[in-house]
Amino acid sequence: MLTEVKKAVWRESTKAFKSTAATGFSLELEAITTAHEQAGTTSSNGIREHALGSDRDDETIVIDESHLDFPEGGSLAYLTVFGSFMGLIPAFGMINSVGAIEAYVSNHQLRDVSTSTVSWIFSIYTFIAFSSCIFSGTFFDRSGAFKPMLIGSITFCGGMLATANCTRVYQFILAFGVLVGFGTGMLMSPLVGAVSHFFYKKRATATSIATTGGFLGGIIMPLMLRKMYGTVGFIWALRALTLFCACCLVLALIFTKERLHREDNSKIDSWKGFFKVYFVDAFDYKSLSELKFMSCAIGVAFAEGSLVVVLIYLPSYAIMQGNSEQTSFLLIIVSNTCAILGRYIPGIAADRLGRFNVVILTVSMCALISLVLWLPFGKSLKVLYAFSGLYGFFSGSILSLSPVCCGQISRTEEFGKRYSTMYLISSFTMLTLIPIAGTVIGEGAQRNYNNFIGFSVALLGLAIMSYIVCRHACVGWRLCKF
Repeated sequence: MLTEVKKAVWRESTKAFKSTAATGFSLELEAITTAHEQAGTTSSNGIREHALGSDRDDETIVIDESHLDFPEGGSLAYLTVFGSFMGLIPAFGMINSVGAIEAYVSNHQLRDVSTSTVSWIFSIYTFIAFSSCIFSGTFFDRSGAFKPMLIGSITFCGGMLATANCTRVYQFILAFGVLVGFGTGMLMSPLVGAVSHFFYKKRATATSIATTGGFLGGIIMPLMLRKMYGTVGFIWALRALTLFCACCLVLALIFTKERLHREDNSKIDSWKGFFKVYFVDAFDYKSLSELKFMSCAIGVAFAEGSLVVVLIYLPSYAIMQGNSEQTSFLLIIVSNTCAILGRYIPGIAADRLGRFNVVILTVSMCALISLVLWLPFGKSLKVLYAFSGLYGFFSGSILSLSPVCCGQISRTEEFGKRYSTMYLISSFTMLTLIPIAGTVIGEGAQRNYNNFIGFSVALLGLAIMSYIVCRHACVGWRLCKF
């Protein structure tokens, strides 16, 4: 009887949780932005998403999940949140800390290599981390949390240990770019998707707590590296960091459990079937011809691309200005700390004023403080600290509002595919933008970095225009909540 009940629960749940390749990852990002029940206007009767492209911004689609039996708590649920929190410390923390590694290797192991060449290491890492989470999402849907997490943990830690001994560019690309990147992507979806199995009404709060681990990792990792680079050197610093990450991932493997099990988990017997499940069925190819979707996707790609290149090269900029490596790492810590607030406060404003309205404002603020603070006064360390804090706050809100903007122009049952498609576009964009930024920096002179700042602002400008195009396609030029 219990087995039949579980099967019935799963059959109903699959109607709400589409088994797309990005299920876990999209749920993670969606839930961050819906902290305190803000982003998706979740209610006890279902999930409501607004403005699907008509001139009526009050159009809604309701998917009723209230009939499903979610525990909304209990020891297993809270232990899963804890396990997800611990696992996301290394997974998301590494994404937020790549600048601490780039700054060191650029001035030591790869000091004779051009910035544009070094940038490919982190470009490939970012691309693989974001794109492989699409594969891990489907893997999680079909096999549960443990298998993809185990593969991700082994690959992540193995890549970190290999990175510690790298001395040449191709070695860093294979170890950090490919192995650590793939491990990161494999960890993302199951770590977050498992939390959603236990919560419906409290899903936003639970997932937000879990994903805060990524920001904690973005604070702890640069602090560890800042201290150990000067005491034990790069090799043992990364080995110690790997041990810390391994401990976090072991706890994640122990405590992170999925609750719902797929009834029909047929084996894939051919490469054709594999390709269909993980590539064809995972994306919404029809959305590529839709103006609303493509303008939103381009806006997200340019906005997040600008944020990534700034976080990667900000420490190198500080070193160029005569500051120590230890000081440059503090800028990342300040940015990640302020980004925690940036995830929540603008989300409240977005629910009251409109998501696209607020994201256009926050992207504009990032561009403004870059032009007003960073470009003219970047030589001052105090100004760099102020810039890092403000930039972290507004960039955190941009990252959190991206899935909400996608959800606002998507029907709920289409959200998973459309969001995975949007992030695939974003991952390809980052693959090219990071090397371009490295080429702009070139030899690392002041003039080159000024051009780099202009490049990052130009990307933000393109993002603003894309968001405006999307807004206009949905509601025209009307001043309204959207």
